[in-house]
Amino acid sequence: QVHLVESGGGLVQAGSSLRLSCAASGRSFSSYAMAWFRQVPGKEQELVAVISWSGSNTFYADSVKGRFSISRDNANNTLYLEMNSLKPEDTAVYYCAATSLVAALSNFERADFGSWGQGTQVTVSS
Repeated sequence: QVHLVESGGGLVQAGSSLRLSCAASGRSFSSYAMAWFRQVPGKEQELVAVISWSGSNTFYADSVKGRFSISRDNANNTLYLEMNSLKPEDTAVYYCAATSLVAALSNFERADFGSWGQGTQVTVSS
């Protein structure tokens, strides 16, 4: 298991940018594929982006493709989500998650991730 703590959420206007961070501790961060999910009250958690253990491969949900960028710094055990051109529909609690499973990034689902952060709120006003 790896312990995850998100930060960087906040209230921003539509069209703005925000960067989320996820600090990891515990077992070797670089051995995990990492992901960002988001959830709106009353709706299922949505996979936003996934990144391979090395950082060389990424996958994005269609709803954020071209606007969001996932990256990682294995030397500093940190995962990032750069969010640009934010829209009100991006408002959600954002969670980072880790998995030791090996699969095509586009095939990952929520149940594949065994470690989760506590979430950080992102609110985008119109």
